[in-house]
Amino acid sequence: MVAVNAGLVGAIDQIGLPAALDQGFFEEEGLDVTVAEPFATGVDQLNALESGQIDIAQVGTPAIGAILSGADYVLLGNYSGSASQLGIDETMAVVAREGSGVVEGDFSTLRGKKIGVAVGSINHLYLLSALAENDMTPEDVSIVNTPPPDMAVALQTAGIDVAIGWDPFPLLILDQVPGSYQVARGGEFIGYIGYLVAKRDWAEENVDTVKKFLTARAAADQWMREDPEGGAEVASRWLSSMDPAIAEEAMQYNVKQLDPRISACNYAALNEAITTLYSLGTIKGTFDVNDVFMPGPINEVMDESPELFEDLDEIPESAVIGSDFAFDAEGDQCQR
Repeated sequence: MVAVNAGLVGAIDQIGLPAALDQGFFEEEGLDVTVAEPFATGVDQLNALESGQIDIAQVGTPAIGAILSGADYVLLGNYSGSASQLGIDETMAVVAREGSGVVEGDFSTLRGKKIGVAVGSINHLYLLSALAENDMTPEDVSIVNTPPPDMAVALQTAGIDVAIGWDPFPLLILDQVPGSYQVARGGEFIGYIGYLVAKRDWAEENVDTVKKFLTARAAADQWMREDPEGGAEVASRWLSSMDPAIAEEAMQYNVKQLDPRISACNYAALNEAITTLYSLGTIKGTFDVNDVFMPGPINEVMDESPELFEDLDEIPESAVIGSDFAFDAEGDQCQR
């Protein structure tokens, strides 16, 4: 048995890691995986990766800032996202407080409102993209840096008018804050980015272990797609404060984004995220997405175990990654 330490943030879209452990998929691959206690944020998880506490992290947008700061990371696969399309964000939702004046389904009514997001995280990116799609800029709203666990109290005390988050937080807010209501869910404003991340030197030195890990994770994702209630039960045990009913509702959205494959669509989603954040001054630089993806292991898993992906939508021919693939931001390898 090969020992691997892995991490996750306490969110429903990251529950595939403990699911693979609970269902014995890691053991089947000869891996002795230890899952760390859920981290509060992706930044905390990357700190653990950098210090050697874990070997593989599940991180989305915070990986961009870390790479820009000099971290030599590679992206091995997705814990949430899509390889068959660019726009997917079903696990994101917008919730408003009673009396906020925000109209359900009308993003223009966000103008002038206090919007709670975790600055630099995927919900921040979602807000920026939603504003742009509705002919607004960040200057048209007041962005309030709010960790998702604090959003319910912030709404209740009118510290913010609107909360944007990933499941289960929007559902928790609706359950905990009287009069709160959902303004929108999803909308294909972004290509969701949520990656299995490792240090480059560790991944290159342990390619066989990476393949086994990705195989087990792919098996867990397929199991949850086929049995969302089972995935919800895992979530309610691993996320101690998670109400089973909320876990079940959240899992219905989560399974739509359980696609561990890498295609040109994932390159495009990351490039779009970097471009959006940079153009609005949220990050201070950019990088070539070709330098950070390591698709070889997951491609081998797809070739050797096609049954783990047979229920997923087919990757568009133009987005399939071969050994000579290079993403072209000006091309049409993955259209929205």
